[in-house]
Amino acid sequence: MTGKDRYERIEIPAQLANVMESARHKAAARKRSLRLMRYSSVVAASLALLFVVNIPGVANALSKVPVVGSIVQVLQFGGGGERTDGVSVTTETVADVLRINFDQAGETVSSVPSYTVEHREAPNRLIFTLNGVRNFDYDTVKNDLLALPLVEDVYENIILDDSAMRFVVELKDGVTHSVSEYRDPGYIELRLASTGKQATPREVFYIRSEAMPQGESLAILEEIYYEDDVTFIKTAGGDFIAAIGGFDTREEAEQKLSEISSREGYAGDLRIDSWMSNAHPE
Repeated sequence: MTGKDRYERIEIPAQLANVMESARHKAAARKRSLRLMRYSSVVAASLALLFVVNIPGVANALSKVPVVGSIVQVLQFGGGGERTDGVSVTTETVADVLRINFDQAGETVSSVPSYTVEHREAPNRLIFTLNGVRNFDYDTVKNDLLALPLVEDVYENIILDDSAMRFVVELKDGVTHSVSEYRDPGYIELRLASTGKQATPREVFYIRSEAMPQGESLAILEEIYYEDDVTFIKTAGGDFIAAIGGFDTREEAEQKLSEISSREGYAGDLRIDSWMSNAHPE
């Protein structure tokens, strides 16, 4: 029996029925507000330190790519942009830079749509979420990203919101990054640079689901465990898991799982696992 089959056989408690029924309608608004609130204070406090001249190795990439428009901010994690809808997305690459362009009704937008960027370990990856977008050629974005020599892998996350999209960029070892937001015209640039050093691998602990194909079963888990900051990781075998944490010790993971399992309606669908920071789960 596959992981997906096991999830489909789990009886969904009555308390979760409304979550699954209404998830498609309220996912976008909730994701925008909670994720931006989560990062706003950090970005505000750290903005001066995050400008590209202070990000080791990335400053050299500035001279390779012509800058168009006015810079709004440069960050390594966080979010920005403005609430919109019906935006189309295209990409282009130069050297170690990916430029994400936006237009609406055939016209270049002045400001980028609402977005967030998360940086996670085990493996080293960036999670991009773009809100208010309707036309998105994921295959082109994937091919452009894989053309960058410092990118290891790219995959899409299915989310229950037809006006948002999310993709994950796995970086090779010893890679640093910055994300620049511009306006007039509005676009986002991902800049990558090698540090020339390999990080020492360490064991990382997660609370995880069973492995299953990418699809709605995983997206439902995000709605159920949204407040636990769940993410999705590609396994060594090519399937995907929902993962909570990134803990330094098993004890921390056990404490979090105990908290989750004590909730009314918990379906018993999670377990603790660990793997090295430069590896993938099985």
